Amino acid sequence: MDKRADQLHVYFLPLMAPGHMIPLVDMARQFSRHGVKVTIITTPLNATKFSKTIQKDRELGSDISIRTTEFPCKEAGLPEGCENLASTTSSEMTMKFIKALYLFEQPVEQFMEEDHPDCLIAGTFFAWAVDVAAKLGIPRLAFNGTGLLPMCAYHCLMEHKPHLKVESETEEFVFPGLPDTIKMSRSKLSQHWTDEKETPMTAIVKDFMRAERTSYGAIVNSFYELEPNYVQHFRKVVGRKVWHVGPVSLCNKDNEDKSQRGQDSSLCEQKCLDWLNTKEPKSVIYICFGSMSIFSSDQLLEIATALEASDQQFIWVVRQTTTSEEQDKWMPEGFEEKLNGRGLIIKGWAPQVLILDHEATGGFVTHCGWNSLLEGVSAGVPMVTWPLSAEQFFNEKLLVEILKIGVPVGAQTWSQRTDSRVPINRENIQRAVTKLMVGQEAEEMRGRADALGNSAKMAVEKGGSSDNSLISLLEELRMGKSSSN
Repeated sequence: MDKRADQLHVYFLPLMAPGHMIPLVDMARQFSRHGVKVTIITTPLNATKFSKTIQKDRELGSDISIRTTEFPCKEAGLPEGCENLASTTSSEMTMKFIKALYLFEQPVEQFMEEDHPDCLIAGTFFAWAVDVAAKLGIPRLAFNGTGLLPMCAYHCLMEHKPHLKVESETEEFVFPGLPDTIKMSRSKLSQHWTDEKETPMTAIVKDFMRAERTSYGAIVNSFYELEPNYVQHFRKVVGRKVWHVGPVSLCNKDNEDKSQRGQDSSLCEQKCLDWLNTKEPKSVIYICFGSMSIFSSDQLLEIATALEASDQQFIWVVRQTTTSEEQDKWMPEGFEEKLNGRGLIIKGWAPQVLILDHEATGGFVTHCGWNSLLEGVSAGVPMVTWPLSAEQFFNEKLLVEILKIGVPVGAQTWSQRTDSRVPINRENIQRAVTKLMVGQEAEEMRGRADALGNSAKMAVEKGGSSDNSLISLLEELRMGKSSSN
């Protein structure tokens, strides 16, 4: 029998945003290493971010390819070249971007009719993917980009609406029925949960939820040992199938892979490594808020002042301020000179996995995006938690209260990435950084983080929890394929 006819073919459709594309491309590569034929669908501009990596995999014998379709910028009323969520600069643009994702249905359906894949793994934002998959009689797996704790918490909000039973934005409520006692205030939830009136976003979120509920199951970049109670809760209480196949960042074994996740680093990774190589083990704190955050000059000044006063060695990634004119105005007079080798400032993209994995790195100040959280966990590094938006306040709960490897900086309010925020003051930042890096409590946290890092690495090894989960998913898909033939 022809091996090709028997080979599983899986389509991957990642949301065009760094926090979704990076893990889903890593996941696609993982599938192809297991002998699956893989097609990744994206737009030409987004394809350039990972085409070099895919080409390398092909040369090593993987059956993996990219198919591109144009981003409908014009039809969506977006400027030319705005093909990634990270390029949006206002909530109006974000809304147009999300609506534009509905225009991908027709070209993707056409590709699938030509290729006849056996499964479609699509980002949650492509709600129509479940309908296209049903039309072709194949399973659709939903990829949310988060872990299972936030997914269970969102299900709880939908079912029980505890956030509507408190009097104010700051009064705390408990999420009923979750495995841990999680308390939160409405101010830490995204707007569409707290708006009394229906907003355009409410209708879209309902569509995402419908598509998730009716999907064949969910696939998550997580591992059993990280959130075992939530894997069980999702299966038994939420009542849906789920496969945990992470941390997928661990599929990047060599330094070139680690540095190229997402795009080429603007600061040569060699410079980073050379600097880190001069430092003592666990002595450096790494500060980075992901690819989507926008900080005001006032906030950057508070961070700079706190770092200067903390006496800690650091690498700080400064992406962008609210406007380009403000770019360097925030920096205190003589800041870089005064540091005298104690700190390294990177403007632009940084080779994050490479930095976190280095033995000199002993702590991580993070916005609690799920990928950053997992990369920190995989490297065995404790974290200062500074959630901003999306599901990040739930991720903070996991790090601080459940895993006990996080120190909160004191962020209280959810906000859109383009909103102005009240800055967190330098005293709070310095206190959190010192607590993370110095003293007995820091030592204990480091021990827990280290153990969790070892569990993460074992999960993706042969016979580990994530490896077994991926193999069982592929077996299930193969059975479905043979029964439909």
